[in-house]
Amino acid sequence: MPGYELPVGTCLDMCPAAERAQREEERRLHRFEVAPGSRGDRPRADPQRAVKEYSRPAAGKIRPPPSQLRPPSVLLATVRYLASEVAERTDASCAEVASFVADRLRAVRLDLALQSASDVETALVLEAALAVLLAVVARFGPSATHGPVDPMLLQAQVQESFGSLRRCYALGAGPHPRQATFQGLFLLYNLGSVEALHEVLQLPAALRSCPALRAALAVDSAFREGNAARLFRLLRTLPYLQSCAVQCHVGRARRGALARLARALSTSKGQTLPLGFVIHLLALDGPKEARDLCQAHGLPLDGQERVVFLRGRYTEEGLPPAGTCQVLVGNKLGGRTLEDVVMAEEEDEAVDRPTTEV
Repeated sequence: MPGYELPVGTCLDMCPAAERAQREEERRLHRFEVAPGSRGDRPRADPQRAVKEYSRPAAGKIRPPPSQLRPPSVLLATVRYLASEVAERTDASCAEVASFVADRLRAVRLDLALQSASDVETALVLEAALAVLLAVVARFGPSATHGPVDPMLLQAQVQESFGSLRRCYALGAGPHPRQATFQGLFLLYNLGSVEALHEVLQLPAALRSCPALRAALAVDSAFREGNAARLFRLLRTLPYLQSCAVQCHVGRARRGALARLARALSTSKGQTLPLGFVIHLLALDGPKEARDLCQAHGLPLDGQERVVFLRGRYTEEGLPPAGTCQVLVGNKLGGRTLEDVVMAEEEDEAVDRPTTEV
């Protein structure tokens, strides 16, 4: 709007008092937001737990006043709260956590868009919000098809979050210390996408030479080439957040590698391969996951320790098994909390560096 100056938010709570009162009255509080001891017919909102929910802006709707908008510092504190107190809850399903966190992060991005903030402040909030979203989406799992959240909606929100952050990088001078990391996350989340690779290759050479972005480009290259040995060795080295971003592609990469093994080794009499080799090659979480993967693709087992490649037996039905990804994702937290990862200035370049390349 010409001549319109965006306000600066003044709400210092994670959820404005007016919204808390309205949702109390309408009984729309989420159980994560209810004050201890107030469950029942009229649950009360806990100001330390209630988080502003997303409300779609409508055409002609009056813009919220500054008192209803949280400033960047409060938005960042809200993201920190979601990372530390909600995303890692063990008393709720991954789907319920993902649904709540994704909605509240969407509200964070909207508050940020409706007010005046520097590009540095904006990037800090968007980076933290995207990091939390990537983690909860990875924990929710790419194959989940039920619960209070739509997996496709979650994926769309991740892409929207990347779009907002990358536009912020493009429009502002910075500095943005974590830009290389998040540009790399964008490529890893969109692994194999020609458009994503093209956009990353248009970035300045100095940015592309940063370790985080070089690692993402190497993973993308191995994925495109179908080099399973190099791909999964690189995936083992990725830090936690990068591993969350790429997790949605692991099942497809394992299926592709298994298909290539079947084409190379299948005979009419059958050739066998040690199950341990498959576990190591595909970075699986153990013998059971390896056996389940082989059997899901029609490959019989010789006992418990060898897989048999018989001509004509390999099949692909439905989505590839997602797997538990403890080796490739879960174990990489290494005793840290999600809040530690989200709020860190920079993660280590690698977790377990390979000594040789293929």
